[in-house]
This record gives sequence, structure tokens and C-alpha cells, in this order.
Amino acid sequence: MSIDVLVQPADSPDDFAQIYHCISEAFGRQIKDSIWIAMNSNWNSPEGQREGASKLLEHWQSSAKNKEGHPNTVILKATLPDPQDGFKLKIVGAAIWSQASFVDGYGDLADGQPCWPRGFGSHREALREPDAKSDSPAMFTLDTCAVDPAFQRRGVARKLVEWGLEEAKRRGGLECTTEASPMGRGLYERLGFGAEGAGEDLVYEVDEEFRNRDKPEILFMRTWAGQ
Repeated sequence: MSIDVLVQPADSPDDFAQIYHCISEAFGRQIKDSIWIAMNSNWNSPEGQREGASKLLEHWQSSAKNKEGHPNTVILKATLPDPQDGFKLKIVGAAIWSQASFVDGYGDLADGQPCWPRGFGSHREALREPDAKSDSPAMFTLDTCAVDPAFQRRGVARKLVEWGLEEAKRRGGLECTTEASPMGRGLYERLGFGAEGAGEDLVYEVDEEFRNRDKPEILFMRTWAGQ
């Protein structure tokens, strides 16, 4: 049930401790995403939580805007009534949506910067393709979607994804893309995403020291797959 889930953009620096906690519980504790853990090695400590929240806050505060005045990066928070205090709302999930383009003014420039740390090549090819359904040379990417495991199966993730799909329409009918873990693929498919090409997991190009480490299974998905 998702009747009580409220999704909205983060609007206060105070949001980011809870947002990072949700992300770390999902990626660090639940699915043990090796790439995320490598980038957040100290996540499971009070200091690491503060550092992670601070980096997210900085990312939010430094987000540029496109030529229409919309932020290129939107960090969403999903809230439910706090089980400990029904008069308060608790952040139980978060998502990061980013608009990107090769054209200045239409999003963060996809010029080799670390916009997408895993399947960057797939996103770049998607951006280069002419889009008959949109006049905008941009796409809207779901970089992160995480729900605190204690609050999963309540429709939180669906609400976070649906918000981005509607925002993409408001921004001129942009295509949406994401890198999907096995856990999220079913939801993305139900909401209109499809696997590109043969539907094979992304192949990682990593330094020698990381090649023997377990790497998460990631599938590049897009809303206009095969169209």
C-alpha cells in the first residue's frame, strides 16, 4: 500500500542525514553493492554517515539548472508517518534523478564527466540517438533509487520512480534511463522501462586490482527501448 507515501524534492539541509541513511541501508547493508561500498567505505559508522550526508548535501546545493530553470539534479525524499511519533514524517526512501545532454543548457554535459559511474557508454549512446518523440536533446536518468529495508513493500520505490517519469513529461517528454539491479527490474518493467538490445548485464571495465571482486549485476534500461 502506498496511500500514505509522500514524495517530494528535498528542500532542507536537514533532510540529508535521513536520505543518506536510507541509501546506505539499502546499498550497504541489504544488497551489499560492492561499487557503492568502495565509494562509501566508511558508511557503517557515525562519521561515515555524516560524510555521506555532507556529500549529498553539497551535490544538491551545487546542482546547475537547465535553460528552462529546472535543476539538472533532483534529489527526492519519500516520507511516511514516523512509527515512533505519528505526528511526524520520517524519510524512508530516496531517489536521485538527473537531466543530461551533449548540448549546453539542456542538462549536465555528458562529456566524460562521472555522471554515470557504471554504464556510461550505454547512456552516451542513448543520448546520441535522434529522438522522434522529443524535441529535447536530453534524457532524464534515475541514478539512485533506495528504500530503507524496514519500509520496503509499501509502494515507496514505485512512487519515487513515478515522480521521475512524470517530471520527464513536464520537461518536454524526455526519455528516462536507469541502471537496474535484479531487485528493481520488475518494477521498472511494470512502469514502462525495457532492456536495451539483448538485455545483457553491463560489462565493467575496471583496474586490475578490482577485477576479482564481486560486482553487482546491472542492466541498462530505458523507457523507449526498441522504439
